[in-house]
Amino acid sequence: MAEISAQVVKELREKTGAGMMDCKKALKENDGDMAKATEWLRQKGITSAGKKESRIAAEGLVESYIQDGGKVGILVEINCETDFVARRDEFQALVRTVAAQAVEHETVESLMAQPAAQDPTITVEEFVKQTSAQLGEKIQVRRFVRYVFGDDQAGRVGSYIHTGGRVGVLVEVDCETATIAQREEFPPLVRNLAMQVAACANVEYVRVSDVPAEIVQSEKAIEMGRDDLSNKPDNIKEKIVQGRIDKRLKELTLLDQAYIRDQNITVEELLKQTVTQLGGTVEIRRFTRFILGEGIEKQESNFAEEVAQQIGG
Repeated sequence: MAEISAQVVKELREKTGAGMMDCKKALKENDGDMAKATEWLRQKGITSAGKKESRIAAEGLVESYIQDGGKVGILVEINCETDFVARRDEFQALVRTVAAQAVEHETVESLMAQPAAQDPTITVEEFVKQTSAQLGEKIQVRRFVRYVFGDDQAGRVGSYIHTGGRVGVLVEVDCETATIAQREEFPPLVRNLAMQVAACANVEYVRVSDVPAEIVQSEKAIEMGRDDLSNKPDNIKEKIVQGRIDKRLKELTLLDQAYIRDQNITVEELLKQTVTQLGGTVEIRRFTRFILGEGIEKQESNFAEEVAQQIGG
């Protein structure tokens, strides 16, 4: 077979809008024939998917996958362009299977390069592109996080998905012994803690000691500069500022929140109560919260303006 030059690959890419590696593979599969390579890409559904890359995908689903009795947990966000497609069975099946495959990987890049569980003859990336072509929208595996317990660690990974996949939480909870992790009361506790994180939008850290020093200093600088303290003596100002900072830091930390199932106690007090119930200490190690589309600049369109522009043109 003739050598496939970079120029030919570039020409096919410009013609079809497909990715560079897909174009190279198409040419190799068809002995460098441009027409046959183009048809090959169309059959694979890659051409139309490639042309969607400039679109904004801010809808979709956040999903979780828990394996090995809570020893491994995944939280993934996969985006599409509209809520309509997000509700399609094909899209939801894609999200579930990609989440399950992510248990073996640490990065999106590594995951996308692996053989797809649905069809090992193609990669996950190619399968996503085929589904994109089938559903007519850009689909993007945006991010995922993986929590793993080692063989010598006792505890459980749990999750909670809220509002039909628009908010998702993954939480990792340690316990003193493996026996505690096997107690029937333990999984519901972990799920409730994940639900707690979902309910507390401002919470970013487990405990006050986890808050970075630069955040504390920033909060102090803000409070020291407030107008209502300008006429206070320095010693009084320091006390007021410290009180405000302490309050603010507690707003950022999970352990200091009122427990959603019993507002009379904090999450920290709940964990202390479990010592008696479960026979050992329980500690929240970390958590991750995904909010669907957060940080994506959504494209706003005005239909009347679009029509006016077209008439004017």
